[in-house]
Amino acid sequence: MNDTADTGTLYIVATPLGNLEDITLRAIKTLTSVNAIACEDTRRASILLRHLGISGKKLISYHAFNETKAISSILSLLEDNLDVAVITDAGTPVISDPGYALVRAAYDLPAKVIPIPGPSAATAALSVCPLPVHNFFFAGFLPHKKGRQSKLEFLASIECTVVFYESPHRILKLLGEIEDTFPGAQIFIAREITKIHEEYLYGSASEMTERFKGEKTRGEFVVIVSPAGKKQAKKANVND
Repeated sequence: MNDTADTGTLYIVATPLGNLEDITLRAIKTLTSVNAIACEDTRRASILLRHLGISGKKLISYHAFNETKAISSILSLLEDNLDVAVITDAGTPVISDPGYALVRAAYDLPAKVIPIPGPSAATAALSVCPLPVHNFFFAGFLPHKKGRQSKLEFLASIECTVVFYESPHRILKLLGEIEDTFPGAQIFIAREITKIHEEYLYGSASEMTERFKGEKTRGEFVVIVSPAGKKQAKKANVND
């Protein structure tokens, strides 16, 4: 076990998905007390901080395109025994968002890394999903091109519910792939969670395709796929 006594603490802080009232008391306390806050978008972070009445914080831009440089700056602060909080645009950092490389680097420093639990799109969607969710596989965003089909085939072979994240630009593509790879599956879709236009839908992939076809879709999607489709496909193959 490494000694972290001479370094600052890195806090991984979950922030609201949309409704700012979903911030936890501990998250507010942490953001108020730290010396700096690393965030995906400093403008969006400033809106949240103003809402919370927090001012005068050093904000560090930290996203997928400047990760190496930002990590170096954050580690320097930790080495100076200063505390840093990490937030993303919404939800829990690291979960399909930047943060893993920083957490790994903080452990190597070594520095203490503490989670401040709170909102997550995946767990929020799972909590209201009518499909079996006692055992699930979180797949996050699929690769855009290379390896996408093989990943889908792997996910269709496992014995549990699968959770995807998807953007509005590729949701119809994903629904078509689910229909082909998970034949007969029931799916649950959550989008715009906690926001004004939040929506929860349940049905087949073809029904969801009809629902979104021709519509200007918005908001990121959580798509939960029941394993029942694979079982039905097995039965169909046996009966052929």
